Amino acid sequence: MKTLRTLMTSFTLAVALAGLGSAPAMAGDTTAAAQLQRWSAEAGAPGNAAKGQTLFTTKQGGEWSCASCHGQPPTQPGKHASTGKAIDPLAPAFNARAFTDAARADKWFRRNCKDVLSRECTAAEKADVLAYLINLK
Repeated sequence: MKTLRTLMTSFTLAVALAGLGSAPAMAGDTTAAAQLQRWSAEAGAPGNAAKGQTLFTTKQGGEWSCASCHGQPPTQPGKHASTGKAIDPLAPAFNARAFTDAARADKWFRRNCKDVLSRECTAAEKADVLAYLINLK
């Protein structure tokens, strides 16, 4: 016969394990604000939201802008311009996971800047775009 203590321990463990399945996914290793601070420091100047909006919405030499896939404003799900694949909202206020993984943010900025600008973005451009995105509420 199990003792009350054993039953309570089993119950507590069962509740804890059951809660794991319903817990929200943990964010990555950073925050959007920390990313903005990092890129601003690398650029030697704070991100400029107005410049970021211009960069985000303007076609840059080719046929695409950031808004081509992420939408304007990027507060709703977007869709990749050539594949049609769904893209989560980019603005952190509308997507709690946006810019919370430093490696992922670096990867996607590198890839998307090459698509839109035909080169990698500078730290200043990343800071500007992220300043714009953080200001969307």
